[in-house]
Amino acid sequence: MHIQKGDTEAEILDKGAYLYSFKVKSKDILLEGRERQTRGGMALLIPFANRIKGGEYYWRGKKYELPKNSEGNAIHGLVRDKIWDVESLKSDEVTLSLYLKDPGYPSPLFIKVKYSLDSSSLTTAISVKNEGEEAPLVVGAHPYFIIKGNWRIFPEKAKRLIMKDKIPTGEMEDFTITQGEYDDCFLLKGNVTLISDYSKVTIEKENMNFIQIYTGQPSAVAVEPMSGAPDAFHNGIGLITLKEGETATFTFKVSVRL
Repeated sequence: MHIQKGDTEAEILDKGAYLYSFKVKSKDILLEGRERQTRGGMALLIPFANRIKGGEYYWRGKKYELPKNSEGNAIHGLVRDKIWDVESLKSDEVTLSLYLKDPGYPSPLFIKVKYSLDSSSLTTAISVKNEGEEAPLVVGAHPYFIIKGNWRIFPEKAKRLIMKDKIPTGEMEDFTITQGEYDDCFLLKGNVTLISDYSKVTIEKENMNFIQIYTGQPSAVAVEPMSGAPDAFHNGIGLITLKEGETATFTFKVSVRL
């Protein structure tokens, strides 16, 4: 699906409600979309973001098991391979929805995502309604922003979650984010800006107080807004307990200056 407003445009796939491309003035802002959604474009990470240690967890006394990656952990949620329904499509916005029911999760969820364009910006609005019993929830997104030359994050001072084998230990430390290699989570409330010679990208986020910074793809930096930390189903950092019938909402706006 293609949406456009002026010189700002985006392509969205129904598989995973995946943001395949985002352009401003014909210039790609995101790394090109890939078949493996967490290697380009912007994947949605629901109902957990990044890793769940060991691919299993207990909730209200019951054990749940999730698909594992090569490291033996679950990663990046349960919605990327699902075909979403298109609820509405206009010239400059699209809304998709998914009824998620999975044996690895305690409750069915009804999820909506709305992508809408404005001048040089894209807003992603996500709602998650619990259609069953009380359940744990973290919502995130995985955009890869193209960079050129040196890059920096503003604000540069944040709380970094201390990791062991890519899993948070539960402790945090004061940290200054400088150019380097990262697969790290930070507690960083408010707006976040990524600056390089390629563009200036600002993420304005609501109910998403964490970011994961990942530099594993050439010429790009993933700055991933998240409502909670990796492995939150174990450590509880930023974890939302979504009650029966309750809806949680999350929004972030990506504004671009070239």
